[in-house]
Amino acid sequence: MKRIVTLTAAAALSSLAFAGASRAESLGMNTAQGIEQTLRTFHGNDFNVEQVHNWRNLDDETTGPRSAPERSGYAIRGIQASIDANRSLARRLNNEGVDVRNIVNAEQAADGSLTFYVR
Repeated sequence: MKRIVTLTAAAALSSLAFAGASRAESLGMNTAQGIEQTLRTFHGNDFNVEQVHNWRNLDDETTGPRSAPERSGYAIRGIQASIDANRSLARRLNNEGVDVRNIVNAEQAADGSLTFYVR
């Protein structure tokens, strides 16, 4: 009986450790480094493009999404360079009529899909 309890406890602790690691990854997936890595390796077709009109006036619902914070110029160039490094993604975006130079942000959803924000 003691052996079963020990094995059950070990299994529970082990699963908590894996759950914690998975959660930690998801917290960093939209950081500058996280999204750049995702963009360099993204091979899916599950993405959408949103227009951003005015980042400065976030109180007005018509000027842009609240869910995508403004990125610095350095971070925007990093996103664009990561897309350029992934030729298949750059080609798919181009086929959708998206100029990579107009992308000012990107976010990955929990389901793995991407949203690109263009000006």
